[in-house]
Parts: sequence; structure tokens; C-alpha cells
Amino acid sequence: MDDARRGFLLGVTAYALWGAFPLFWPLLEPSGAVEILAHRIVWSVVVMGLLVVVLGRGPALRALVRDRRTVLLLVVAAITITSNWGTYIYGVNNGRVVETSLGYFINPLVTVLMGVLVLGERLRPLQWWALAVGFVAVAVLTLDYGRPPVVALVLAFSFGTYGLAKKAAGAGAIESLAFETAVIAPFALVYLTWLGAAGRGHFTGEGAGHVALLLASGVVTAVPLLCFGAAATRVSMTTLGLLQYLAPVIQFVLGITLLDERMPPGRWAGFGLVWLALTIFTVEALRHHRRVLAEAAEACAV
Repeated sequence: MDDARRGFLLGVTAYALWGAFPLFWPLLEPSGAVEILAHRIVWSVVVMGLLVVVLGRGPALRALVRDRRTVLLLVVAAITITSNWGTYIYGVNNGRVVETSLGYFINPLVTVLMGVLVLGERLRPLQWWALAVGFVAVAVLTLDYGRPPVVALVLAFSFGTYGLAKKAAGAGAIESLAFETAVIAPFALVYLTWLGAAGRGHFTGEGAGHVALLLASGVVTAVPLLCFGAAATRVSMTTLGLLQYLAPVIQFVLGITLLDERMPPGRWAGFGLVWLALTIFTVEALRHHRRVLAEAAEACAV
């Protein structure tokens, strides 16, 4: 199997695993969302620490912590990914899987919007149209839900902010996530200790299977990240950009089938507008990419 095909399969695996997360977090009940989040952080830092050692990323991690700008950016990343993980777990364990899928559907549009607002980037006409349709979609969904889709918006904006911080930091995936989880882990550990002392924790009170599942949350976090990192070095960013839709599609399908969440007509209309916006956005991005490659080839020929 050549590198490109292997990279594609690794990318599919990463996004499929992320898409299947709604099947995992409910297994950790009766632990609440915050307790699950704390365990995920604590066991993730253990797994990421082992990966840093096994993969020889120690020197890169040490270089990272010596750069003050990188440290500040990754602290921002740590805070935003913690809010993202916590919101996602809350949404999944409270019957809002379809809404969590919406957050990741609109994330590319939110990322573009943040590029305009934060980085001063200029959009092409069709990108503006995609954003406009996205805004209409959120308005329609707000009317349908009777409230703004808060879970979806928090997921989209927190992940968009996380992406901007990570891009600006320019650190490797393994060492940066190891640092991010290490920043939050002491707070998570204090919370779990307090929860246990107050007799409100569920770590040891639900049997060995529950303990194993909570421990596995660190592995569940690391495995798709490793697959994604391996895919990113083997396939184009265009391919990865298209694959990113796989996770919310799986979440959406799980929500309306296996988890039997309601989809009234207004919600279908809102999601239809989101998918229209993404279609405009994706087609425009592919055309622009091909045009840039053609212009580069022509310049080289000249």
C-alpha cells in the first residue's frame, strides 16, 4: 500500500473515531460531564506523556516550554479545548448529539469568520455567500429550537479559537497536546480529589469495568490524534479538509437513528441550509485551489 492510500485510510480512521464518540461517553455514566472531562484530561496527560517518551518528542517539548509566546498560545489552546471537550461530553450525555454535529458542521464557516475578525483576512465573494447562508441557517435553527443552538455555537467557536491558537503556536501535535493537558491536569486532579473526598465521585464505586472505561478515555483521546497526525504527513490538506465532514456526518446519523433524536421540519430546513453553505464553501475552495495550482504551474513554465 502506497503512502497516499495509507494516509487516506488513517485520515478516515481518525474522523470515523471522532464521529463515533457519541457511543463512548454515555458508557461513563453515572459520572457527570465535568467528572468525565476531568478524567479525560488526567488520563490523557498520562498517555500523552508516554507518547512523548516513546516517540522521542522530549527535546521538542523542552524547546516548546522555553518559548514564552508559544507557551501563552498553548495555554489559550488548553483553555479552549477544555471548554470544547466539556461542552461536547455534556451535549452527548444530554441527548443533544444532533446539535453537537451541527457545531462541527459549521466549524469551517466559523473558522473563516474568525479569520476575518481576528486576522483581518479578506474573503472571496462565494465565501461571503457561504457565511450568509450559514447565518440564515443558525437563525432558522434558533427559531426551531426556541433558543440559540448554544452547544453547537460553543463547540464551533471554541474549536475555531483552538485552531487559531495552535496555528499561531506552530508546535507539533504530540508535544503541544501533552503540554495543553498538563496545564489543565492539576485543576482536573484537584477537582477529582475533592469529588472523591465529598463522596460524590464515581471512579471506584461502579465496578472495575467503569474504572477501565474512565482510564480508557486517555487512549480514546490519543488514538484518533495519532491517526490524524500520520494522515496529515501523507495526504494533501485538501483531502483532510474534505474528510473533516465525516465526523459530524457520523454524529448526525447516530443522533437521528441509533439515539432516536427528534428532527422536526424546521430543524431539517436549518441543517439543509448549513449543508448548502458548506457545499458553496467547499466547491469554492476546491476551485480556488485548482486555480492557484494552475497559475503556479504557468508561472513555472514561463
